[in-house]
Order: sequence, then C-alpha cells, then structure tokens
Amino acid sequence: MKSRWIPTLFLLAPLIVSLAWASDQGIDPQSPPISKQTRLDLIHLLNAELVYVKSPFPMGKEGLKVKDGVVTPSGPDLQQAIAMWGPAAKVGDPARITDVIFKPNYVHVEINGGPVRKQKWYQHITLQGSGGGDVPIAPTDPNANARGSFVDVYFDKYVPEMTGDQFMALLSPVLDFHAKSQLEAFLDTMPPKVKQAIQEHRVLVGMNHDMVTFAKGRPPKKDRERDGDTEYEEWIYGEPPQDVEFVRFVGDEVVRLEIMKVDGQKIVKTEKEVDVQPNTNVAKDEQPAKPPTAPTLHRPGEDRSTDTQRDSGPGAPLPPINTQPKPGQGPD
Repeated sequence: MKSRWIPTLFLLAPLIVSLAWASDQGIDPQSPPISKQTRLDLIHLLNAELVYVKSPFPMGKEGLKVKDGVVTPSGPDLQQAIAMWGPAAKVGDPARITDVIFKPNYVHVEINGGPVRKQKWYQHITLQGSGGGDVPIAPTDPNANARGSFVDVYFDKYVPEMTGDQFMALLSPVLDFHAKSQLEAFLDTMPPKVKQAIQEHRVLVGMNHDMVTFAKGRPPKKDRERDGDTEYEEWIYGEPPQDVEFVRFVGDEVVRLEIMKVDGQKIVKTEKEVDVQPNTNVAKDEQPAKPPTAPTLHRPGEDRSTDTQRDSGPGAPLPPINTQPKPGQGPD
C-alpha cells in the first residue's frame, strides 16, 4: 500500500511546488481564471511602466521564463545566449514595458519593444506611385533590428485572478518596480561584499567594468597596453597631489589594483577578492558555457580536420592540394 503512493507523490510534486509558490505571492490557489476586466487593469497598470532590470535579458526570440519563482535560462545557458545574440538589457539598466499579452497558461511581458520590430500605424499607409505600384509614406529600414526582449510568467493550468501588486511580485526575480535609481537596482543584485565596496567607492580585484563604474564612476583616463601576449586596459582615477588609482582589466575582470598614496606609499593588489561571472548571476563554482560553434556544411561524423581556414580565422592559408594520383588512376 505504501509503495503504491510513491509514484503519485512524484506526479503531484510539481503541482504542490506551483501552489506553494503562488501562495507565497499572495495568490489564492483556488482563484478562478483571470477575468477580462482584470486583464485590462493589468495592461493599463504595466504598459509603458519604467522598471529596472535584475537579470540580464538576451536579444532574440528566446527571452526569459519564470515558473515557480525560477528563472530560465540562467547561469552558463544565459551566458551562452548573451554571447550568441547580445544583451538586450544588463543588470541595473532601466527598461520600459511595451506590451503585455495574456495566453492560456502564461503572461507575455515585453520590454524595450520586444524581440520583433513592430511597425507604426502610419507605416502601413501606402500611396499609388506614378508607375502604378504602392509606395509607403514612411518606409521602414530593413537593416534596423529589434533591440528588446521579453519574459514569460508561467502558471500551472491557467492564469489566475490576481492584483497588480501580486503580478509585479511574480516579476520581481527579473524586474524591479520599486527601485528609485539605477544604482539602487544594481546593488540589490550584488553579493554583500561587492555591495559594500560599491557603496564605499572601493574597487576589488575580481570586479567587472559595470561594478567599477558604479563604484568610482567613469574613468577620466584610460590606457591600453600589452604585457607580453596579454592585452590589458587600465583605468586611472585621480591626479597628484591626490591619491591615484590604477585599475587594470583583462577582458571584463579587474586583475590588478595599484594605489599611489600622497605620502608616497604604494599599494598593489593582485589576489582575487570577489568571484563574480560577468553579465550573469553565475555562481563561482559553475563552469561557463562553451562558446557557440560556427556553422558547418559537414554531415555528422565526417572528418573536420580540413576546416583549416575556418578554424584559423580570415586570411589563413588553404590546406595543400593533393596532386598525387590515386592508385590505378592517371593525373587529373
């Protein structure tokens, strides 16, 4: 009898988690499906609302998904999506909600115009030209790409009845409706050590460009140098007779901090003090995703050792041509 209940409990586990998550947000698990009037109220409340980003958004048609309070993609998968398609919004960036669409079991929320470029109403108007064809009065730029993204909030069976505050709480893992400034929204996503350093305007080895910018502001001076095979960028803050700080970046990470004090004391730090992956909320023990591979015309299982030009970059020499005839054949 006991073993008969075990499969049933496994099947009910996702439903129990979903109900507990909705209950934590103040939504009654027994709520009926959302009414038409509530949909209109939520659209009126959220449309054109200015928010701050708490999770990076990739461009493209994938976007983010929130279900039971868990955001996907995340970690290495999110980092790979951003590397492939580019970021639509980074942590702390202001964003504008531009559309809210209700589906049977999820709500689609677009930011900054969404992933698909939309036309204005007047771009649909055409006039008849001298040659008899239709000419638009405001033609669209075919090279202009959409720069927005979206997040889909999923529910178990249907979108339940809820208030505006409850729905904003469901979006809280990715969007901040209550932050008063970009700095405040950015600090809410940082580990305590990084947050304290930014508030005290200090730089830690291991920070990225965004963290240093929020801590010290934009640098008055930048230098690009090379140390052997390593190219680095140095941000310089301050001028004598004040303290001067040299912040050295390799890629998107601070690898060296040098402080020249007014009294002549020199402080150099090279040991990593924080370990934060750039552009994503990746834990330090997670491995970054492999970079996306370039497309190929090979079939699965075929030898790719002749892809010399593709693997070596533009301008690489082509593989040598075999001019020796095969056994039993004459020269080509």
